[in-house]
Amino acid sequence: MNKSRVGSEYIPLVEGDMLKARFVLDFAKLAWFTVSLPFFAFIFCIVWSIIYDFEHSTSTHCKVYNFLPSVSAAIGHYRPQRDVWKIAIAIQAVIRILVLVMYRRYYKEHIYKWAQNICKIAMGVYVIENISLVTLSFWTSDENYSFHKFSFITFLITSFIHMQIGYFIMRNCRNITKESSETTSLKWKRRSMMLNVFSIILACYFFYRHNKYCEPLVYSMFALSEYGVVLSNMGFHSTAAWDFANSRLMISGTGFRII
Repeated sequence: MNKSRVGSEYIPLVEGDMLKARFVLDFAKLAWFTVSLPFFAFIFCIVWSIIYDFEHSTSTHCKVYNFLPSVSAAIGHYRPQRDVWKIAIAIQAVIRILVLVMYRRYYKEHIYKWAQNICKIAMGVYVIENISLVTLSFWTSDENYSFHKFSFITFLITSFIHMQIGYFIMRNCRNITKESSETTSLKWKRRSMMLNVFSIILACYFFYRHNKYCEPLVYSMFALSEYGVVLSNMGFHSTAAWDFANSRLMISGTGFRII
């Protein structure tokens, strides 16, 4: 009889289950794949905008020279960038439901009872963050500026809150001994949080300065700060690969199981 590991628990896995499984995938690989979709789509959108839509994507009301497009311009104003980004976000949004299921089970099994309400807040914020990411991607500033702006602000706030709560839970509320992979996860969670806060502060500063003084290159510095916000968010979510390094997804004709 084989055994599969979930957190610190071992669940019997019958040979018949493995034989019936059409596909068994390490959850860590799925987590990396989920993050890689928006990451490579994001890189593509920026590079393509610079190469083929440079003048329009970097122009602002100030009419001064800039060399980088903002996030909104890169992912939502032009094709094929807009389509590539939407496809990547749609696919990863579906897969993130599995990640949510994993964290829900992990919190229930390995987090102190006094912290369960904190876990519920973390999961609720996680859901709102992902919904707002989908809405800001599918309703661009060109199509519906007010809704796009609301979704973007909601994403920034919920992303920041989720990082803080998620890190607090995994650092202070676990009733099990940390493994090496979980220690690595905590380290990168902390680094992602620090980059996120630093990037948000810089983005606010450069955005104010751009609108106040209309200096050359300042909007590009704002765009670069935006990239830091986006990439730090992706970095934080990638830590799920270490949190669930020993879990697997088994897909059969009757559905799927996380083992």
